[in-house]
Amino acid sequence: MGRAYDTISDPLRHFIDEQPMFFVATAPLSNDGHVNVSPKGMDTLRVLDSNTVAYVDLIGSGVETIAHLRDNGRITLLWCSFGPTPRILRVYGRGTHLPPGSARFDELANLFPAYRAVRSIIEVSVDRVADSCGFGVPEMDLIGQRSRLIEWADNRSDDQLDEYVRERNDRSIDGLPGWDG
Repeated sequence: MGRAYDTISDPLRHFIDEQPMFFVATAPLSNDGHVNVSPKGMDTLRVLDSNTVAYVDLIGSGVETIAHLRDNGRITLLWCSFGPTPRILRVYGRGTHLPPGSARFDELANLFPAYRAVRSIIEVSVDRVADSCGFGVPEMDLIGQRSRLIEWADNRSDDQLDEYVRERNDRSIDGLPGWDG
């Protein structure tokens, strides 16, 4: 049976820290808009305190999370164990998109590796934490993190990366304003 918590306890933080990936879910306020779920990996997430998490938002082909957060702020993060002990953990909250150069981005950036592909940092103010059994999640072995995104970014100039974001991250798939950096 699942349980709900008000905060991220030390054991839950330990579980989060052990997972090699997590998922981010957001949706626009409009009922006609698309719900977005994005897998995230690499060393991109930090639990800042019992009610705050932050993750590095790396350059991607879409801008749904940023657009949805600008629209309404709602966000859910999910971790599931693919190891021998099944568990699912969800963190619900309000997210804020912190573009490079903003004061809060600059405060948090040193907590993460210096990825060239950074588009923003997403900070989440947690209002609910819930776990469940995860009995239906398969057990799998991790081969490793992919390096393709890092290699792709490393082979482009700063101007080329900026142009990519401007061209592909201006609007969400539902037409909401996206990147504002």
